[in-house]
Amino acid sequence: MQLKYLKTLLSPQDGAAKVVCMCWSPNNSRLAVCSVDRVVLLYDEHGERRDKFSTKPAEPKLGKDSYSVTDMVFSPDSTKIAIAQSDNIIFVYRVGEEWGDKKSISNKFIQTSSVTRLLWPTDNTIVYGLAEGKVRLANTLTNKSSTLYTTESYIVSLTSNVSAKGFMSGHADGTIVRYFFDDEGSGESQGKVVTHPCPPYALAWGTNSFMVGGADKKVVAYSREGGVLQTFDHSRDRSEKEFSVAAASPSGQSVVMGSYDRLRVFNWAPRRGLWDEAKPKEITNLYTITSLAWKKDGSRLCAGTLCGGVELFDCCLRRTIYRNKFEVTYTGLSQVIVKNLSTLTRVVLKSYYGYEIEEVKILGKDRYLVAHTSDTLLLGDMTTNKLSEVPWPGSGGNEKFFFENESVCMIFNAGELSLVEYSNNEILGSVRTEFMNPHLISVRLNERKLRGAEDNKRLAYLIDMKTIAVVDLSAGHSLGIISHDSKIDWLELNETGHKLLFRDRKLRLHLYDVEAGLKTSVLSFCSYVQWVPGSDVVVAQNRGNLYVWYSIDSPESVTVFPIKGDIVNLERVDGRTDVIVTEGVHTVAYTLDEGLIEFGTAVDDRDYSRAVEFLETLEMSAETEAMWKTLSRLSVEEHELHIAERCFAALGDAATARFLRQTNAIADRVSLETAADGAAHYQVQARVAMLDKNFKLAEMYFMEQNAVDEAIDMYQELHMWDDCITVAEAKAHPELERLRSDFYRWLTDTGQDEKAGELREREGDFQGAVVLYLRAGLPAKAARLALSRPEISDNSESVNRIAASLIKGEFYERAGDLYEKIRNYQRALDCYCRGGAYRKAVELARMAFPAEVVRLEEAWGDFLVQQKHMDAAINHFIEAGCSLKAIEAAVAARQWKKAVHILDLQDDPSSAKYYVKIAEHYASTQELQVAEQLFVKGGHVKEAIDMYTAAGRWEDAHKLAVTCMTDDEVTSLYVSRAQQLEADGKFKEAERLFSTVKQPDQAISMYKKNRLFDDVIRLVAKHHPDLLTETHLHLAKELEADNRLLEAEHHYMEAREWKAAVHMYKANNMWEEAHRVAKAHGGPVAQKQLVYLWAHSLGGEAAVKLLNKFNLLEFAIESASDNLSFDFAFDVARSACKEKIPEVHLKHALYLEDEGKFSEAELEFIRAGKPKEAVSMYVHNKDWSNAQRVAEEHDPDSVSEVLVGQAKLCFELKDFQKAEAFLLRAHKPELAVRYYRMADMWSDAMRMCKEYVPTKLSALQEEYEQESSKKGPQYVSAGHPEGMNQEPGGGLTCACACVCVCVRGVQGVLEQAQEWEQSHEYGRAVESYLKVEDHSNMALMEKSWMKAAELSIKFLSGEQALDVIHQVGPRLARLRKFNAAAELYLNVDLIKEAIDVLMEGELWSKAKKVAKELEPRFEDYVAQRYKDYLKHQGKVDTLVDVDVMAALDMYVERGQWDKCIETASKQNFKILHKYVALYASHLIKEENTLKALELYTQHGAAANTQNFNIYRRVFMDLTNLTHTQGHTSYRMWAELRNFLHQLCENLSRSSESNSPDHLEFQQMLLISHYLATRAAAKGVEQLSVLAVKLSVSLLRHTELIPADKAFYEAGMDCREVGWENMAFIFLNHFLDLCDAIEEGTLSALDHSDFVDTDVPFDIPIPTKVYVTDEQREKVREWVLMVSVDRRLEQVLPRDERNVYEASLIAMETGTRSLPCVLTGYPVLKNSVELSAGKTANKEDWNKFLMATKTSHSSECQDVLHFLSQWLGISASSFAFH
Repeated sequence: MQLKYLKTLLSPQDGAAKVVCMCWSPNNSRLAVCSVDRVVLLYDEHGERRDKFSTKPAEPKLGKDSYSVTDMVFSPDSTKIAIAQSDNIIFVYRVGEEWGDKKSISNKFIQTSSVTRLLWPTDNTIVYGLAEGKVRLANTLTNKSSTLYTTESYIVSLTSNVSAKGFMSGHADGTIVRYFFDDEGSGESQGKVVTHPCPPYALAWGTNSFMVGGADKKVVAYSREGGVLQTFDHSRDRSEKEFSVAAASPSGQSVVMGSYDRLRVFNWAPRRGLWDEAKPKEITNLYTITSLAWKKDGSRLCAGTLCGGVELFDCCLRRTIYRNKFEVTYTGLSQVIVKNLSTLTRVVLKSYYGYEIEEVKILGKDRYLVAHTSDTLLLGDMTTNKLSEVPWPGSGGNEKFFFENESVCMIFNAGELSLVEYSNNEILGSVRTEFMNPHLISVRLNERKLRGAEDNKRLAYLIDMKTIAVVDLSAGHSLGIISHDSKIDWLELNETGHKLLFRDRKLRLHLYDVEAGLKTSVLSFCSYVQWVPGSDVVVAQNRGNLYVWYSIDSPESVTVFPIKGDIVNLERVDGRTDVIVTEGVHTVAYTLDEGLIEFGTAVDDRDYSRAVEFLETLEMSAETEAMWKTLSRLSVEEHELHIAERCFAALGDAATARFLRQTNAIADRVSLETAADGAAHYQVQARVAMLDKNFKLAEMYFMEQNAVDEAIDMYQELHMWDDCITVAEAKAHPELERLRSDFYRWLTDTGQDEKAGELREREGDFQGAVVLYLRAGLPAKAARLALSRPEISDNSESVNRIAASLIKGEFYERAGDLYEKIRNYQRALDCYCRGGAYRKAVELARMAFPAEVVRLEEAWGDFLVQQKHMDAAINHFIEAGCSLKAIEAAVAARQWKKAVHILDLQDDPSSAKYYVKIAEHYASTQELQVAEQLFVKGGHVKEAIDMYTAAGRWEDAHKLAVTCMTDDEVTSLYVSRAQQLEADGKFKEAERLFSTVKQPDQAISMYKKNRLFDDVIRLVAKHHPDLLTETHLHLAKELEADNRLLEAEHHYMEAREWKAAVHMYKANNMWEEAHRVAKAHGGPVAQKQLVYLWAHSLGGEAAVKLLNKFNLLEFAIESASDNLSFDFAFDVARSACKEKIPEVHLKHALYLEDEGKFSEAELEFIRAGKPKEAVSMYVHNKDWSNAQRVAEEHDPDSVSEVLVGQAKLCFELKDFQKAEAFLLRAHKPELAVRYYRMADMWSDAMRMCKEYVPTKLSALQEEYEQESSKKGPQYVSAGHPEGMNQEPGGGLTCACACVCVCVRGVQGVLEQAQEWEQSHEYGRAVESYLKVEDHSNMALMEKSWMKAAELSIKFLSGEQALDVIHQVGPRLARLRKFNAAAELYLNVDLIKEAIDVLMEGELWSKAKKVAKELEPRFEDYVAQRYKDYLKHQGKVDTLVDVDVMAALDMYVERGQWDKCIETASKQNFKILHKYVALYASHLIKEENTLKALELYTQHGAAANTQNFNIYRRVFMDLTNLTHTQGHTSYRMWAELRNFLHQLCENLSRSSESNSPDHLEFQQMLLISHYLATRAAAKGVEQLSVLAVKLSVSLLRHTELIPADKAFYEAGMDCREVGWENMAFIFLNHFLDLCDAIEEGTLSALDHSDFVDTDVPFDIPIPTKVYVTDEQREKVREWVLMVSVDRRLEQVLPRDERNVYEASLIAMETGTRSLPCVLTGYPVLKNSVELSAGKTANKEDWNKFLMATKTSHSSECQDVLHFLSQWLGISASSFAFH
């Protein structure tokens, strides 16, 4: 909340002129200000003063100075102001609704002491406080006062809550008292709430607490029951003074405290449940604030000061402009003002529940407001100012709103349609539908009032595209379901909701009568239809006709107008109804008959007289006839008999009209005679009942008046003789016998002999009854009578006559009964047989004709077979000994087992044929083994094999075939059968047959023949893997030949012949595909090469574009040149890469040179800018003239090269003089010297050197001397003159690179070295020794090198010696002479090199010793290298003694976890748990979480924050496991529980105590305890209910455990113990969760069943569904079955708190109960206190203890042991309570 200064309403004065009080009117239009001068100033909402009036004293004679105004308040309707005065009175002034209205006193209330404070909470009730401490209530209607409560202390403040249904009074002694008119279910107490340390002058009651300020400079926030919530202490602020006044915002979420020069603002933070102090508003020289007034919409705050100033402040959290049309001002978290910038109208949108309004949207043509809070949805109509707030749990903002209906908002969200009526704070109704087109939904809310219908709210919508549902929104039940045969595209109810019109996609219009449930087809090809507003008239269009139904109750009565266009609108204005039709470019109006329309309205209004008047003005037509019929029906129902008479007369129903006229005459006569309502006369009521054919009701009316004769006459007139005689008998009428006689005569006269016979039978004339029955053709009745009356059965004549009639009528059984009665058994037996009464025939035969029994049994069986009662015939055939017939009957009756049983008892071979038929049955029911036995018994083995083959049981078929057939026969059978299957296209079955008889090649051939190459490959891979590649190639070539290139490519790839695939695509000019394959399989080089070939095939610009695309221009040019495609290379280079042209010329020149085309090559070399290459070409070919020519013309620098070449040739030809001349011309005398020396022509060399290069003369002489001084054979060149080569620089060099070696080899080198040593040429001696290399004599090399090292140390300088040592040391190391190398290094103080060489030789102890004794700083270096060595060599056991951590890491790398943990356990706690955590992480990744749990169970749970995610993962993985709710899972849950308990204990002793992580693990501990206890309880039958309670309690922890698993287990457990209502809700929610998991979001999840419970809504979505599809379908079937059971109350059970019984929190009061430690259910009463904060329900506790003792369950005992540890008490203290 921010305060922004707007303006000064009243300027302050120089002295004290206190503003005593201020108040805003509830309608936000006026502000009243009263200062010390007792004048009330009235301002408008903009702060402009508009009026004023003076107050009056209680006693005018005392004058105005005799009192002061103490407080002031507006009435709720803003038309009155109540003013409290110090002279013991309250005046109520009427100020009116308009400015300038006359002010008058409407009420005054005289008191016994000064009135200090005022409140006006409701219309006629004023609450006020007195100086004497009383709080009283004044009634403005009765003008009387009463005391609410009395205290002993002066009242300094009064404040009300947000709803104004409760208030608080503050007293001078610091007492604060609360009083409620209605506590709104909060449960808050009344009376004294708290005693504040100082008088609470500043008292404000917010939404969730109240705030108090006073002279102690402290602001204290108290909770609802008076506990200190917060204290804002400003006593140390020297600039702060006492708090004098306070005001709460209308929403209760902000409080402003006034003091000296300062306004302090406090805002409620709902998420934290605390007050936040904002930056204070400081205004210099404002002085003490004496009054505050907050505008009721929360947008303005006025502050009055001690000096008489009134300041106006703007109050808002934020302000936005919406679409440049509306200003949206958030005056509080739960209150928003929306202002229309064009009309300046305002709407205050407020959450009455105090929820924070998140966002406001203005929709529906800028008319409707929509806003969300966390739990509600706010809607409003800005035109009518109707606002609604309905419960609406978070839906993610995915709703769609439809505002087509002005009285209701339709909200569609996740397949559910919700209706909210504006100004109603409850959802009107919710239905499930997926169709949200406004044309497919119709809502009618009291649009036309019906007599007797107070609340008529109905909805029609689509369940699916072919089904409409109509529901009564008021009663909440369905009115009808309409199933249609086509999709529906439009529907609409009439204004009363009693009729529904709908149209389908075939343009057929239908009418449905909601009350009667009847559907009528009205019109075909309907393109437009609409109800006429305000009536039940229907207008529709069929092609070129306009149809009007003035009486829709008679759809056949319709008025038709031809039209030439289409209907576009229907208008009804000022008593005129027009149908607007567009005919081309013109619009034509067709006016409807308003009288006929009014008729329908009159009928709906039940004004039947007006309806008759309308109809009488009309001529008779089909429409008016339908209206007369409707009116006649309605008038009879309403007992409007005169109108009904007129209607029937108009319809021409003379009989009914005459009957009604007589009835009306009776009514009129009675009215005249008795002055009573004639319609209530019994005769009138009876006649109306007769008209309605309700004769029993008419009889009742007559009998109530004892008008027996009239009742009898009615029945006689209607020929209802039975009812007539019944009435006469009941009343013992004297004419009873005459009536009976008349009845008999009437019956005989009318030919009703049957009725006459019954009458005679009742009278006891049985003989006469028999005669009448026979006359009526009812011999069965006569026979019944004869059998029951001996006097008739003894008369043989009568019996024969009856029997003859029975036989004639084919009543043979009755005739048989009659003959048996007279002991004529033969005729009785014949009759029984003819009538199919074989049971009676057999019974009679057993008594009279025993020999006939068998025949009769067979005949009985045949009869039953004829009657298709095969099963009944079986036993009769068995009794008759007809076994084959019995078998046939059993087979026909499908009594297969019985048939088999009978067959097994037969010895007749002919019965074997039945085995096949029975076996075929068992084969069809998949009882194949039984079928096999029967086939075999019947000798049809082949059929049995075919049966197994058809069923795919090839092994059984083969097993049977092998036992009954030879191998060749089996193979032949299977192959032939497989070929049949192949012909039928059943290749898989054929393959199995081929495989069964080990003929895979035939299967391969089959697949190949049918071109099913995938199956070919599969079989080849299985049976001939060595031929797989060849097969792939073969198939690929076949497919390539068939132009099935993609498939061919696949097989080429499988054969790893991608080049063949590329070649295939190239051959078919499919370069893109070839490139794709080359890129994927051939790598970059192949890809580039292919692009080059592609470009080469294109040529020209296309090739250049392609190469540019792949950035391969240079590569293409190089490839073309390398492939001798110089034309293509030149084309590409000239087009796109001109800088490459010289390179192409060069390559072309080289090609031409190789081809011997030297002149052409010369031209190309010159074009390439490489004339020197041309010169070299001619030189190489010794074409000196051309070489000289080209060099002189194009490369003068190459002339010398040509001369040198000629000189070399001359030297080779021994033409030294000419060679010397060429070299001198080339200015190369040094080469001449060199060539002479190499040819041992030292004198010529000396001459040339002395003459042309004297600087090198001395060196040449020295070299000559060395050569000359050598002993033994003379040195010769390792090469010879022919071995001279030309160097690139033009000089000549020896082929062996100037290396001269003595012919005696190594020995010569040694001798030379010794000579140098003896001549003290130690440097040369060392060099010679170092040159010794003879790998066949390692000792010689070592000795020579050591000698070189020794001489260097002794005789050479330090640097030279070091250089030699650096050469010798590595050589010795290569010879593995590490000790010698180390000693050598040590001799020259190369300590590190000595150490390195020792370590290289793995001489670690010596290396350590050297480092320790000579250079300790290298000790760490040696140690580290030793560790690295051990790691590299894998010597972990040794490494442990050196570096434990490195060894442990190596164990981890190798996966030797047991060794790692064992080693770590010997170290400290920190190291151990580091590697325990690593091992646990590894186990979790390997999905072995149970072992991870065992690991922590063994080594303990460290309170390390870095391990928390591991602990969470262990918990999550275990709770996600399936099949863990049973008794067998107890040990796992107990280990998890104990592990988490140890963790929580460790955390409580660490710095993480009470941290969010600690609290989370405590919750996990509680869950694991519940899971373990549930597993233990499931092992004890007496604790089944306790286990179910635990499953239910776990639902409140679904933010940590998988929600679908929790709901599934809870639902199934509830179902097992018969809690079907809870089971239904849980399993239904489980199914919703499964759907949400598959969709990947919970946004559409319905939580309505768990509102006001502690079951969380914001839960993580599980990654997969917990149960299998089969289990899920079983749950779905059970839920569907239960959902239709009306007896089941599908709500959660509630307890004495009126709260869901398992919920710990009572949402209405916010009270939280403690959970039972055994069940998790709330502990309400009868508790067992176990420890601080831990308790149990007594009943559950005792039951658990008893079950533990009686069952000796180790699991239950373990639970009690854990509870003793957890609760910190001894298990021995557990006892019954």
